[in-house]
Amino acid sequence: MTMSMAASHAKGKFATDNIFDANAAAVKAAVQFGKDKVTNATIGALLDDNEVLVCLPTVEKVLRNLPVEELINYAPIAGLPDYLDAVIDLAVDIHRPEAYIKAIATSGGSGVIHHTIWNYTEIGDTVLTTDWFWGPYRVLCQDALRKLDTFTMFDEQQHFNMVSFQEKVTALLAKQDSLVIILNSPAHNPTGYSLSDAEWAQVLNLCKEIAQDKSKKIILDVDIAYLDFAGEKAASRSFMKQFGGLPENILVILGYSMSKSFTAYGQRVGAMIGVSSSKDVIDEFVNINQYSSRATWSNINRGAMRMLATIYKDKSLLAQVDAERNRGYQMIQERAGIFTREAKAANLKMLPFFGGYFLTIPVNNPAAVCDKLHEDNIFAVPLAQGIRIAVCAVTSRKITGMAAAVAKAKAAVD
Repeated sequence: MTMSMAASHAKGKFATDNIFDANAAAVKAAVQFGKDKVTNATIGALLDDNEVLVCLPTVEKVLRNLPVEELINYAPIAGLPDYLDAVIDLAVDIHRPEAYIKAIATSGGSGVIHHTIWNYTEIGDTVLTTDWFWGPYRVLCQDALRKLDTFTMFDEQQHFNMVSFQEKVTALLAKQDSLVIILNSPAHNPTGYSLSDAEWAQVLNLCKEIAQDKSKKIILDVDIAYLDFAGEKAASRSFMKQFGGLPENILVILGYSMSKSFTAYGQRVGAMIGVSSSKDVIDEFVNINQYSSRATWSNINRGAMRMLATIYKDKSLLAQVDAERNRGYQMIQERAGIFTREAKAANLKMLPFFGGYFLTIPVNNPAAVCDKLHEDNIFAVPLAQGIRIAVCAVTSRKITGMAAAVAKAKAAVD
């Protein structure tokens, strides 16, 4: 028997990550065959057409010019107050819901998910999300001794599957009194799908109907990590207005991240934004999540928070960041457009893409298709039901012809 010193709930933990494994294979191939001959569609970061990691120039300038004290000093556990005010405004823009709204700084968007699971579910509870989802959702649930269940994301018309959503929500709330629902929209990872305002209305109508039973609680965790790569600013946020005036037993938590919006991936700064019709619920939200921050990472990166707050306060700097980010958005949309047109020509089915960093092709044997693509030095990420293409990281030159290669690999495996 293998010796173990771990507690019973920790024994056997072993994290494997398809994304980092696929990227490692691509890096190895680039060394062997040359970078120009390898297409690395695994990286969840924005690369320019020279395959260089993008940092928005104004973000870099402001960060580098901060006083050293702002870079090395501690920050308040809850986050810098002007940072928290700024992220709320940046998240909702002109579509601020009529509700009590407060924010807590987190260690990236992952920190939002962690705190939501830990503080709004009981041990052993089940969290619900779509069947296409970011893999760490499951890891975060399991590490907190919770379970993750899914509903079918798309119906036959490739729209949000309200029937499957309703069935799963109803079934889970028959077993437990509180339910955390994680919905990653707009610009969903890995598909690039965004719920329409009408689909959000359907989601919220169901939640309001269930909330008539005051013994039931619904926590809607809206993962908006890719919000600023989802399209025009106001239009991509219009659904948020619907979060006003909800029953007090529905809490909305917006998961904001600086990783994509400010190209600050490794700075690990985000915020959880609570939206409720109840002041008591929001006061509790601030207290319990600040407590959990102290119990996990303590406080987060002061310099990155100060950088965002500085940019937000100076409207000329903010306009520059918006313009620089928009150029990155347009670059991704161009790449996705090439793939989408060529996929149609190759009769390759893909899931609906609206924006964000990724698009997805459903396949029967994802690992085998990815292995077949390796023969052409193309590297993508195998998912449970398909393969993920990081259009954020593949140049227009390299993405040209990629859909045909995927179709060929899929046909060979099928």
